[in-house]
Amino acid sequence: MHVLGESDDATELARKAARSGAEALGMAGGDGSLAAVASVSLEQDVPFVCVPFGTRNHFAGDLGIDRDDPIGALAAFRGRERRVDVGAVDERLFLNNVSLGLYASFVNNPRRKTRNRLMAFLRMTPAALGRTRRSLDLSFDVQGRHEHHAALVLLVANNDYRLESMADLGERTRLDEGLLHAYVIEAVSRRALLALLLRAAVGNVEEAEGLVELSARRLTVESSHRRIHAAIDGEPVVLENPLEFEIKPGALRVLVPPSGA
Repeated sequence: MHVLGESDDATELARKAARSGAEALGMAGGDGSLAAVASVSLEQDVPFVCVPFGTRNHFAGDLGIDRDDPIGALAAFRGRERRVDVGAVDERLFLNNVSLGLYASFVNNPRRKTRNRLMAFLRMTPAALGRTRRSLDLSFDVQGRHEHHAALVLLVANNDYRLESMADLGERTRLDEGLLHAYVIEAVSRRALLALLLRAAVGNVEEAEGLVELSARRLTVESSHRRIHAAIDGEPVVLENPLEFEIKPGALRVLVPPSGA
């Protein structure tokens, strides 16, 4: 076990452990911290253990692990193995999702930065409805099919989320579907957008005007900007245009506790 210090590189430490013969690699942290070690597990073909120790712990919950019991999650080291999908954008691994637009702008802005999705949602609402709102001009290539959307928010997910609200993505019923799912909140009229936000507040966003859903194994997103602010599993990043998304079906070996899903 290694307690990470400020100067430690989790990726290099995990790689060193794998090359020294570790039978599994584990990481205790929030969603944004897990991908660094999971990427080494994938690279070295070593099972990964997820120990929930963050705010939302979406990945752990979707694996069937108790999000509030990090000690219990350690039983995964003697648990059973399953294979799950992972997403990649420009070769960067993501376990949950990548977001662009308003949410990503809050994550990337030090003055507005928050990892609390509800707080980000509350801050996004006036920005989405205000007169100075700015949308992203995005072109999509969905396996040969071309689409264009003026997007306030784009979220590309590893497998399908049950969209309960804008403040909480809900859960994924499976992690082995083998598909990316993209959710676009369009810059529709303020009346339509307000209706969408109100429906989101009560957990009923399906088939709402202003929400577009796409699914594919590969997805290319192009913007008029050379560099795009994004959030990968909640962590702020800057990506180069165009963005190449793909799903890697069953690529990650994961250990779950004996009683896990």
